[in-house]
Amino acid sequence: MLQEKLKNYTVILASGSPRRQELLKTVTTDFEIRLKKIEEIYPPKLKGKQITDFLALLKARAFEAELNKNDLLITSDTIVWLKNKALGKPKNYEEAFTMLSKLSGKKHKVITSVCIKNKNAEKVIHCTTKVFFKKLSNTEIDYYIKNYQPYDKAGAYGIQEWIGKIGIRKIKGSYFNVMGLPVHKLYKELLNL
Repeated sequence: MLQEKLKNYTVILASGSPRRQELLKTVTTDFEIRLKKIEEIYPPKLKGKQITDFLALLKARAFEAELNKNDLLITSDTIVWLKNKALGKPKNYEEAFTMLSKLSGKKHKVITSVCIKNKNAEKVIHCTTKVFFKKLSNTEIDYYIKNYQPYDKAGAYGIQEWIGKIGIRKIKGSYFNVMGLPVHKLYKELLNL
């Protein structure tokens, strides 16, 4: 259905995330991947979805000069929001352990923003999901980090991995948003092009 709508566009996903690529394939299989190294720095006064909106736009605008008139660029950013602080991607084992220890036994939010951009316009959408973790033991955290190396994931975890299966008691909102792409919202926006 969406394929027909997008047939005159070159859809570009600007993300190296295998999860985002997999999720985008559920709405369109015809897209290419373009990557740019972008320093993900945002003004410290921003909170929650302001951060992800800002970063999704920052990523999109880095491609501005290269977009052709039929290009449709999709960028995205995800953070874990806990106690009024953003948890990004951990740099090492210690950071991952600290993050997961903080999430243990608590509720947090996962916020993802998506920017859809062409030569003439851009639109940012976002989605928030509440995630409830059980109390994780140090052994479980250690096992997960050593076996799954979650250094490319906000908050140091993937909901679809072992830690999500044994550690998440419930979620309120979109599961796929926690994976990094709110497919239902993106699909709706692309249909309304």
